[in-house]
Amino acid sequence: MPRASSRNRHLVPDLLAPGLDLVFCGTAPSPASFKARAYYANPGNAFWPTLFAVGLTPERFAPGRYPELLTLGLGLTDLNKTEYGSDHELSAAAMDAASLRAKLRRFRPAAIAFTSKNAAALGLGVSAPAYGRQAEAIEGAVAFVLASPSGRARSFWTIEPWRQAAAFVAERRRLRERAA
Repeated sequence: MPRASSRNRHLVPDLLAPGLDLVFCGTAPSPASFKARAYYANPGNAFWPTLFAVGLTPERFAPGRYPELLTLGLGLTDLNKTEYGSDHELSAAAMDAASLRAKLRRFRPAAIAFTSKNAAALGLGVSAPAYGRQAEAIEGAVAFVLASPSGRARSFWTIEPWRQAAAFVAERRRLRERAA
């Protein structure tokens, strides 16, 4: 059964701004993230170590530092902004791909990276997305499907699609530096 909070509409607020290089999109906060009010806060989640390993952050951030990602051209959101828990505990009705598309139209990030195949399937409206860069954009944003950083998905882990997304961001950063 999904766990919802009536305390506020968004359990963990979006981290979005116009023109970001890359926005990460998951399905919903975990119980640990809900409690901490921070993205990917479960100690067994590989999100923060992976961002550092692929060069998206200059050091390993703790989950509570997630607002600092904006200064690096990175953002965060979830498909389900009203429930928390594991994917199998979430209600299909609360998965809001239409809202995600509206956010992409409003903020116009260069790319979006779904942090699991389940999030990608829901967000892209496809049944079995492959890892890596997708052939078609979503609302003008290049789409990536990443292996889930969740400890529960460790048997499916591969860092390669994360490297692809990081290379995309690195190229955008290089182009900005040359133009400055």
